Amino acid sequence: MSGTAFTLEIQPRIPAALARLQELAGNLYFSWERYTRGLFYTLDAELWEACRHNPKVFLRRVSQRRLEEAAADRVFMEEFQRTLAYYDLYHQGGGRAEPLHMLGSELVAYFCAEFGLHESLPVYSGGLGILAGDLCKAASDMSLPFVAVGLFYRCGNLIQSIDDDGNQNSYCENPEPADLPIQPALGPDGKEVLVSVEMPQSTVQVRVWHAQAGHTSLYLLDTDVEGNTAADRQITFQIYPSDKEARLRQEIIIGIGGVRALRALGLNPSVWHINEGHPSLMVLERCRELGQGGLEFFPALEAVAASTIFTTHTPVAAGHEIYDVPLVHAYLGPFLRELRVPEREFFDLGSNGGSATFNLTTFALRCSRFFNGVSRIHRRVAAELEKHIWPDIPIEENPFGHVTNGVHIPTFLARNWFGALDEPAWHREILSPDYWRRIGDIPNATFWRLRLALKANLLAECRRLVEVRCRRHGYSQLQIDRCTEMLRSNDDVLVIGFARRFAVYKRATLLFEDLDRLQRLLHNPQRRVLLLIAGRAHPADGPGQELIRAINAIAKQPAFLGRVILLEGYDLALARKLVAGSDLWVNIPEYPLEASGTSGMKAAINGAVNLSILDGWWAEGYNGRNGWALQPHIHELNPEARRRIEARELLDTLEHKIIPLYFERTQGYSEGWVNMAKESMQSVIPNFSAQRMIMDYINQLYAPSLQTMHRLLEQGGAGARDLAAWKKNIRKCWHGVTLRRLGDPAKSILHGDTMEFRLGVNLNGLHSEDLLVECLVGRTDDHGQFTMHARHVLNHAGTEGNDAVYLGSVALEQSGLVSYKLRAYPHHALLCRRFEMGLMKWV
Repeated sequence: MSGTAFTLEIQPRIPAALARLQELAGNLYFSWERYTRGLFYTLDAELWEACRHNPKVFLRRVSQRRLEEAAADRVFMEEFQRTLAYYDLYHQGGGRAEPLHMLGSELVAYFCAEFGLHESLPVYSGGLGILAGDLCKAASDMSLPFVAVGLFYRCGNLIQSIDDDGNQNSYCENPEPADLPIQPALGPDGKEVLVSVEMPQSTVQVRVWHAQAGHTSLYLLDTDVEGNTAADRQITFQIYPSDKEARLRQEIIIGIGGVRALRALGLNPSVWHINEGHPSLMVLERCRELGQGGLEFFPALEAVAASTIFTTHTPVAAGHEIYDVPLVHAYLGPFLRELRVPEREFFDLGSNGGSATFNLTTFALRCSRFFNGVSRIHRRVAAELEKHIWPDIPIEENPFGHVTNGVHIPTFLARNWFGALDEPAWHREILSPDYWRRIGDIPNATFWRLRLALKANLLAECRRLVEVRCRRHGYSQLQIDRCTEMLRSNDDVLVIGFARRFAVYKRATLLFEDLDRLQRLLHNPQRRVLLLIAGRAHPADGPGQELIRAINAIAKQPAFLGRVILLEGYDLALARKLVAGSDLWVNIPEYPLEASGTSGMKAAINGAVNLSILDGWWAEGYNGRNGWALQPHIHELNPEARRRIEARELLDTLEHKIIPLYFERTQGYSEGWVNMAKESMQSVIPNFSAQRMIMDYINQLYAPSLQTMHRLLEQGGAGARDLAAWKKNIRKCWHGVTLRRLGDPAKSILHGDTMEFRLGVNLNGLHSEDLLVECLVGRTDDHGQFTMHARHVLNHAGTEGNDAVYLGSVALEQSGLVSYKLRAYPHHALLCRRFEMGLMKWV
């Protein structure tokens, strides 16, 4: 039929009895409250899927007749009222975890370039955004005064398709704000907030959108504003543009514009949390504000840094935001003149030394006083990577800390488990290991049936996705049946899941290192095994996209057709099904490049069992009873040899341990597997939840930051001025500070005796109280590695010639050969961290 088909959306009139459906659709609380989403699914399951789980779009397209039927349906209305009761209880405070009073009313502002709360708000790209979304949800659950700031992308989370040759194609939906759970942000005067940010050629107007997620407000900055130039309207269009200048423009908007947006909203945070380096230029705007109150730049920076937390997730140098100095100068030059900061001193804050580049991670570290990696191993990797910030400090003592990531349990725990738990009380018990021991009380047969139901849901979704892809590529029904045979089977199948970003270091193809052996494992008719693989590569990551092509080629081979399934369209919705329905979750990154990883946590809380390299979170989560651990062969220097060894051990573990245990059946299920799956849930839920993560941030970072910041800003910033002047003097004099032993040291003493240490220090113009002088006592191993057991302070005791004398008497309780070291470093009562200045002298 010829002619143009025009589209018209006929919207229903929502019955008065269902009016609050619109309220539920406008609060991202639905992203972790399954009963709310269940209402929309019940109204029209097919439309809910077609709308990609977007409740605002759903309510504009659901049929009038269906709404009227639901309003007259007693069962639906009872469920609706029960859902509203939960919603109201939560938002009145009764459904939340015990409130946290240690921060009082002090507000935390959390800045991140992406937020992945739900697929219906596609302003995320991957794991960083989903982690940020989980933190926002946990902050809401924990009653934390908390706001989040990000960017509003028209082209955020890309929709992925894979052609028959394995080429990844990505496109963005470019949604209209009216389609999303956001509203224009309103200031105290009730008007829409609009702030301006200066760029070299123009002043950019920035609109602020407000997304409500439970109790947490997320503010998204948008430059697609009438009156801006065409180029300026594009600044926030695409997430992570590959063009360097476009990236810098985004980072100026989120950093400087983000602070201005909060001020325009009438919000005055006390703690500022930077998640990765993208928003770190917020420091400049906050220094400018303090400068308007009379503080010079470096005293202002001391106060700002004391209230700034910086989290890095990137374990490789290439992952950081680095710009040429001339480009940064072109954009920030006028700003620096307003701050009255010497340009060289400013650019030194982002310099790694020697190169004419400006590193935002380095800048964030120098402009904050509290920083962390996202697992214990990542802390060590990051401390090594950033050791130039504290050049004299041993890596094991430099100020880097760690807060291991966690996942938001209500978001990722499948609804199937709710009946086996104390609903809704379990929401308040997430941090309690004692509560989660009740998982062990679930009858094994019941537990097994729950797991089979989750797997059936996953296989049904995988079958749908495979059929859609096959039909798009012109496959015959016979070919489609072969591709989906194991997805349609009622026979028990061990489902192995692997889903994450396709980056080279994540080694997705390690499973395929020995294809003949893998074929044997997948073709045993008594032990049927299915391998599901999903993930996306960044559009600019050629090697990552090549991994997809390689896996696609293997999956199409006759030996693997229907047994290795590459899924397209990886997003949050598919991820939830994969982590809930897989039996075994595989993670095989190149050690130590997995900063944390969270997909394995999401699988574990649903009773899946992990098989993972001992890297990231699994090095802390593995207890010998909740999965399998692969030791990284870090001493094998040849990367290809190491890859072969680790690939062989991966298949060894599958063949000789995992597959036999899963199919070791008594009474219709594997008792050993069920016990391990139960332990997986019991050990991971309380220890790797987003609630535990946010409690760690509060205790280790937020609360100490608050205390120091208040001390520095007392009496009009007198402390900040004193500290900045003291640091300046320390840096001026430090090169001439020297240490020497006074007297002849004893070669031996008797057990229980004390040993006196006398140290002469040439202060080079400093005062005796400017230094802390220490004796470290420990032992040295056969490899010359010193391990400290105790630290003793030497006290100032006058002068000898030109040297200040420091004395200490140390009681040594050890026996045999011990070692000791003597050192000095700058000390001031207002320092946030002991080794904050990164300076140290040794004898």
